[in-house]
Parts: sequence; structure tokens; C-alpha cells
Amino acid sequence: MKDKDSKAKPLVPDVEVGKYSDGHPLDNVHYMESKIILTGSRFVSVDSFHQFGKLVSRAAEKSDVDYDTKNFKGLKPQIREVLFLDTKDSLLYNNAFILRRRITYEDGFLVGDPEMVLKFRHSDLQKVANMDVRPRISGKYVIKFKAEALPLKDQIGGHRILYSHNAQFPLSAMREENRTSMATLLQVFPALQTLKASSAGKVDIVSHTAVEEVLLDLGKLNFGKGIDAVANVAVWRTRGDQKQLVGEFAFQCKFENKNEIHEKSRKRAIKFFLTLQEIAGEWLSLGSTKTGIVYRLKGNPSNANE
Repeated sequence: MKDKDSKAKPLVPDVEVGKYSDGHPLDNVHYMESKIILTGSRFVSVDSFHQFGKLVSRAAEKSDVDYDTKNFKGLKPQIREVLFLDTKDSLLYNNAFILRRRITYEDGFLVGDPEMVLKFRHSDLQKVANMDVRPRISGKYVIKFKAEALPLKDQIGGHRILYSHNAQFPLSAMREENRTSMATLLQVFPALQTLKASSAGKVDIVSHTAVEEVLLDLGKLNFGKGIDAVANVAVWRTRGDQKQLVGEFAFQCKFENKNEIHEKSRKRAIKFFLTLQEIAGEWLSLGSTKTGIVYRLKGNPSNANE
């Protein structure tokens, strides 16, 4: 006799069967990422990360979720620089695209190749699946299709879902001389051709702001039945004046088939996500995303889809 809980309810609706223009099957969701946006001013030192970690531990205990920190003790925060690129009138963001460049530093110096990411993010799953974000480059790239859970915009204790279809690759794969011209971007990212942007245009750094991300892995959450995730907390601040913009707690699970996730694991993950909101209520920044806050530094795009 089968366990009555063994059949999982779908994490997200099914993507309709279809193909991209070259015959490649539509991508499916293979990541579930949960994010809680936090007030940036709360983070003034590494101790702030550990204070939030204690709230994570409490929420895990209340939710019957194993939370293991022993292999994370003594870790130092990771430092990354994040730049968002867009037109002066936020053409990309207002049409659900996010173009980002991220650089990782170690001991104050650049490590590896900067990463380019194009995201198409929207609440409509099928619309996101239909958008072919594959870049036109000669090197390798990675496609990540995520369901992103966020708290409700106006109250604690619930969740909403955004779907994010991402293409990422090393910056060196963009071999064009002018990487910020619209002509280059339309060549490298065919998905942007849906915007009918002028090839004579260009993109610049959003809000003229370089974001410094300080991120610390806190521990591993185990929801049972082989579903676990590293939990981390981060703060974004402006380079130069070090103004704390926003914080974020996040964890991400990867799966091959979303229907294989055990119902008990799914329920634990949901309970943990809701419980942490309640416990950490004074830390939360509702109704926002990290990207949205950077855009709002110099004016809020009127048609943002987040």
C-alpha cells in the first residue's frame, strides 16, 4: 500500500507543451528559490548576519526542519559587485527583463570571469516559459528556470510566485567591442528583439549605482526525502558611501522533476517560509525586490512586473 503522502502536489503549474523557433522544447522549471526581502539598515556588521541566523534556527525548530550549521561556522562573507544595465527610460525592466553583470572578489581582488545574466521575470509562468532567453554566443552558457517564492506585498504570512527564466555566461564570451550598445545586445540576446529597440541606442548602469553585495552562507536546511538547501543572508549597499539598500534571506532547491518532491517535504518548506516571516517580522521589507529597490534610487519604472 502506498504512503498517502508520497504523491506530491505540484510546486508550480505545468508548462504547456511547445517549442522555440529552432524546434528546441520549451524549458521547464527546475529550481525553487525562496526569498525574504529584509530592511537593509538592519545589517551593520557580520554579527547582524548571525543575529538573523538565530531567527532561522528558531523557525526551523518550529517547522520540524533540520538546520545544520556546523560546517558553516567561521565562514567569511563573500563580496560581489552587481551592476544592472538598462536604457535611460528603463525599457528592459519595464518589459520584465533584467540585465545584470556580477563580479566576485576574494581578499579584495577579482576572482574569475565576470558573469553576465539576462533574466525574464514575470508572474505568468507560460509567458516566461515561451521567452527563449538563450544567448547567441560561441561559448557555453547556463539556463536556469526558477520559481521564486516571495512574501505577499502587503502582509506577513503568505507567499506569491514570480517565474524567472535566466541565461548566464562569462563576460568574456561577449567579444563585441562595445558591450553596452543596443546593437551588441540585440545580437547577443535575441530575446531583446521583442522590445523593438533602436540599434542606435545603448544601456548604462541603472541609477548610476554599483551595488556591493555582502553574502554569508548560514547553514543547510533539510526538509526531508532528499530535499535540502543552503540558506544564506545578504545585504546590498552602494559602493562609495556604503549605504545599506536592502537585505535578503534565501534558499534554493534544485530538482529534475517537480512532481517527485515528497508532500511532507513541500509542507515543511512552506511552513518554514511562513514561520520565518512571523518570527522575523521586524526585519521584513514587504512589497519590494532587490532589483526594484536599485531602480527606485533614481525613479520608479511605471510598468515593473515584480
